[in-house]
Amino acid sequence: MAPADSVPERTKVNPADLRAKKQRGEKIVRVTCYDYPMALLADRAGVDAILVGDSCGMVVAGLPSTVPVTMDEMIYHCKAVSRAVRYAMVIGDLPFLSYQTDARDAIYNAGRLIKEGGADVVKLEGGQEFAPTVRAIVRAGIPVVGHIGITPQSASMSGGFKVQGTDVDTARRLIQDARELETAGAFMLTLEGAPDRLAEVICRELSIPVTTMGAGPNTDGQTINMYDILGLFDRFTPKFVKKYANLAEVIVEALAQYKHEVEQGVYPGPEHTYHMKDEVLNEILAQ
Repeated sequence: MAPADSVPERTKVNPADLRAKKQRGEKIVRVTCYDYPMALLADRAGVDAILVGDSCGMVVAGLPSTVPVTMDEMIYHCKAVSRAVRYAMVIGDLPFLSYQTDARDAIYNAGRLIKEGGADVVKLEGGQEFAPTVRAIVRAGIPVVGHIGITPQSASMSGGFKVQGTDVDTARRLIQDARELETAGAFMLTLEGAPDRLAEVICRELSIPVTTMGAGPNTDGQTINMYDILGLFDRFTPKFVKKYANLAEVIVEALAQYKHEVEQGVYPGPEHTYHMKDEVLNEILAQ
């Protein structure tokens, strides 16, 4: 596939583009990553959007949850990703306690992800109780992606990382969450860890696109973590992840070969070495 920067007709993806894809029945492709090299590859592959998730705390920093991730850390990762991207929409995750306190904090921190981090839009977790927060951020001129279902920042409140909406009451709650977030002005919704048929219902109910993680194929699109599908993160693997490569194994083999060649004096070889002319060395030694 040709790199994104070699395809001149491509333009930066915006919210209207994703809504149009839903209307045409075309799937939205979204991935999660946190750094320049990964974002560059994702953009060249032609994905529609890249989520810079607060899952960076678990995936690249080794934290037990997303809760400790700070605004400064999210801005750092958003900067790295946005520098690499020319085509895909960059979605910046608002971390825990950056928007839950009041509307002013929410607007200010959302603005920081856009202004300092270079994100195109922001995402926040929570259902109908956060509809006023979404409305306030949108009124400030910042596009918002909602996130319902499994919400990692508050997973302890819902029994951990468990599928949501499996009974009548919680399913109805998720449908209402989705409706109210759309009414509040969210231009897209993330639905994580919900039954496939419920996800279909929510997609039909909403005019905005709904991309899912672990909610089946019959939705407006999918979101997946690049580190999961490339086999780079093995602390746990969600049921909905398909591994398209095992790069961890390839990297370990390459490093083991490097170690062996250094120990045996094979690397660096003459082709990897800067050489000095004999006459220069002789002059230095003669002084």
